[in-house]
Amino acid sequence: MEKSPYHIDIEPDGIYHLFTRGEGNELIFRTEENYHYFLRKLNEYTRDICSVLAFALMPNHFHLLIKTKSEKELTEGMVMKQKTSERKSSKVSETFEVSATEMSKFILQKFSNFLNSYTKSFNKMYDRKGGLFMNRIRRAKVKQDTDLSNFIFYIHKNAVHHGLTKNMGDWKFDSYNIILSDKPTLLDRAFIIEWFDSKEAFIAFHQQEIRIKAK
Repeated sequence: MEKSPYHIDIEPDGIYHLFTRGEGNELIFRTEENYHYFLRKLNEYTRDICSVLAFALMPNHFHLLIKTKSEKELTEGMVMKQKTSERKSSKVSETFEVSATEMSKFILQKFSNFLNSYTKSFNKMYDRKGGLFMNRIRRAKVKQDTDLSNFIFYIHKNAVHHGLTKNMGDWKFDSYNIILSDKPTLLDRAFIIEWFDSKEAFIAFHQQEIRIKAK
């Protein structure tokens, strides 16, 4: 059975746009602390499999741009997980091999654990039960240079596109201002600035027209 274009495998050393939303009309963020908690859990669960390049958190959905770790780094992570679960020697096997599908499942399981953890805390906080997010996180791979720039712009325009703010950079819960800041961050800010060559070029690229989503 052919996979949906939004449910492709995730490969090492790749850049991917990940996105999903709350079930039905469910809000996934109700307070400012929810947004901050989500980002803390994101780092906790995924820092060993990818770096985060950009993000936009909307009240009922989110967008992430990630760069996956190398095959060697991911394989070592899978080996350590296997050794821990089987209570074997801590020595990493040099002959350990995994398929691309297994590696993708390993990465996606990390994101599943992250979302499950967030949901558990969210449900406890708001005395609710059941799933919070749609069943499967959707993803699209950056295949060429123009894709990367366009994905970054698409993510950062989201708040304006959905009518939450009037101007790019006004929304507190995306990475636009973080990338331009010099403050410490968990984002791979250097990667983005190097991609655009400078902060000035980054700003200039984001001056494109943004169409407001029809209500």
